[in-house]
Amino acid sequence: MMRALKWIGIIVAILIVIVLVLPFLINVNTFRPRIESELTNALGRKVTVGNLSLSLWSGSLGADDIAIADDPGFSTSPFIKAKSLDVGVEIVPLILSKTLHVTDLTLSQPQVALLRDRSGKWNFSTLGNAAPAKKGGAVPEAGGAPAKPTPQAGNKPAPGAAQPGNQSAANPAEASNPHSEQSIEQSLSVNKLSIKNGQVSIADTNSRAKAHVYRNVNISVKNFSFGSQFPFTLSAELPGGGTAKLDGNAGPINSNDAALTPLEAKLSVKSLDLAGSGFLDPSSGIGGVANFDGTVKSNGEQATSSGDATADKLKLSPKGSPAPRTVAMRYATTYDLQKQTGQLTQGDVTVGKAVAKLSGTYDLRGEAAALNMKLNADNMPVDDLETLLPALGVVLPAGSSLQGGTLSSDLNITGPVNKLVIAGPVKLQNTKLAHFDMGSKLSAISALGGSKTGPDTSIQNFSSNVNVSPSGIQTQNIDLVIPAIGTLTGNGNINPQNALDYKMTANLSGSVATGLSQLAGGQGKGATIPFFIQGTASDPKFVPDVKGMVGSQLSNRLGSQVPGGQNAQGVVNSITGLFGKKKPKQ
Repeated sequence: MMRALKWIGIIVAILIVIVLVLPFLINVNTFRPRIESELTNALGRKVTVGNLSLSLWSGSLGADDIAIADDPGFSTSPFIKAKSLDVGVEIVPLILSKTLHVTDLTLSQPQVALLRDRSGKWNFSTLGNAAPAKKGGAVPEAGGAPAKPTPQAGNKPAPGAAQPGNQSAANPAEASNPHSEQSIEQSLSVNKLSIKNGQVSIADTNSRAKAHVYRNVNISVKNFSFGSQFPFTLSAELPGGGTAKLDGNAGPINSNDAALTPLEAKLSVKSLDLAGSGFLDPSSGIGGVANFDGTVKSNGEQATSSGDATADKLKLSPKGSPAPRTVAMRYATTYDLQKQTGQLTQGDVTVGKAVAKLSGTYDLRGEAAALNMKLNADNMPVDDLETLLPALGVVLPAGSSLQGGTLSSDLNITGPVNKLVIAGPVKLQNTKLAHFDMGSKLSAISALGGSKTGPDTSIQNFSSNVNVSPSGIQTQNIDLVIPAIGTLTGNGNINPQNALDYKMTANLSGSVATGLSQLAGGQGKGATIPFFIQGTASDPKFVPDVKGMVGSQLSNRLGSQVPGGQNAQGVVNSITGLFGKKKPKQ
C-alpha cells in the first residue's frame, strides 16, 4: 500500500514539473502572426496582438495589448483597444502537434468606440465585409458551405481544373492554406466569448454633443459563430446612472452590415437618469428617473419593441419641476433600421386613474429626435392630473389647486424634442380652483365689485385652443363659465417667464348683472365688461379695460336712443356709474 502511494506521489510530482516547465519549452509567440492574420482576414480590419503567454493550469493563451483598427471612413483611432485577451485552447493538440484549437475568448477591459454617420451607418457595419472568399470567387453563405462559382456560358473548364463531383481534384494548396475561409470560420467559432469590465462610447459624427459612455460593460456569448444564431447576455452601467441588461439571441451575423444582424431579447433598464444620460438635449427640459421592462426584436430590417415603462420625478418643460407622482406607460413601437424612422403604435400613458393615448411617428435622423404625434385624453380625473402640472411647467395662482372634475384634450405634438410644439383643444368640466377667490380679485374693477365666489372658485366649464412652444403658451377662444359671475371669454398669452397678457370680456349673469345695469343706469338684465389679466400666473392682476368699457357703453346706449340725442345724459350717467361715481343730480 505504501509503495502504491509512493508511485502515485512520484507521478503527481512529475505532472506538476511538466506543467511548470512546458510553458517555457513551448514558444507560443510563434502563433501570434497566424492569430493576427486570421483575425485581420475575418474582421476586415487590421488586428494587432501583443506578447503571448501560455497557462497550462487554465488551459489558455494570454495576449497583451489587443487593438482592432476602425473603419478608415470614420476614424484612424482604434475601434477596440483591450488590456488583455485570454484564449482558451485544447492543450493536448497544442503540446503534441502544436495545433491551435480555440475553445473560448475573453476580452478584458476593452474600450470600444462606436460611431454613426449622418446616413445612419455605423463604424462596425463593415466588420467582416473584407473577409476573403475562396479562390473560385464564391462567397460563403451564412452558416453553410461556400457557394460554387458559376461558369460563364461557352467557357470550358481549363485543363487540370476540378470537375463537378471530383473532390479530389480540388486545389490542395487551398485546403492547406491557413488563411482559407474554412480556417477563418474555425478560428472564430468558439464555445464561449466574453467581454469583461468594458467601456463603450457612442457618438454621432455629425453632432457636437459629447459621446455617451457606458461603463462596466459585460457580455457573455455561447456557441458563437458568424453563420448561426447564438445566445448572449449583456449588462452595462448607463450614462448618467442606472443599469441595463439585454438577454436573448442574435445572429447569424449580417455579412453586408453587422448592424443589421437579427436580434431577439428581453430588455431591462433600471434607474435611467433622463437628463444626466445625455440622450436628450438639455434645452428640452425633460428629466426624471425611468425604469423599463420589455422585449426587443429585429429581423435586420425592422425592429419592434414593446413593454412597460415608468418615470419618477418626471419633468417635461424647461421651467417645470419634478412631478410628485409616478407616470406609467405601456407601449409598442416599430422602427426602420435603414430609414431611422419609427411609429408608436401603442402608448397608454397613466397617472393614477387618468389614462391618455399617445400615438404617431418619430424620426431619429437629425441631431435631435423629431416627433409627429397625437395625445388624446377623454374625461381624465383632474385630481390625478393636478400632480403632473408642475412637470409641465403649468403654474397656478399661489396657494391654489385644482380639485375635482375632468379634463379632455386632443393635442398634436410636433417638432424636435428640444423645440416641441403642442397644440389643440383643452376642456375642463365641473372643477374648482381651491383657495382662490376670483370675486375678490375682480373687485379691483368697480363694475365687478359685486362678484362673490367665496374662498374657492367653482368652474362649470373651461375650454380653449392651446398652443405650447418654446416661446410660451398661447390660449385662443377661451370660454370660462363661473356660475357665481357669468361667462368669461377672450384670448391671451403666457410668456416663458410666466407673465400674463390677456384681454378678456365678462358676460355677467344673475344678481351681478342686474346690479351692474342699475349702477350704470341701464334697464337690461345683463352686462358685458371688458378687462385685462396681467401680472404673473402665480399672482394674476385684473385690470379694467377703460377704453373698451367706454366704447361698449357708448355703443349700447347710443344704439337705443331716439334720434337727435334726447337721452345723451343717460350715456354720461352709465359711464360714470361704471367707475363707481354717483350720477349727477337732474
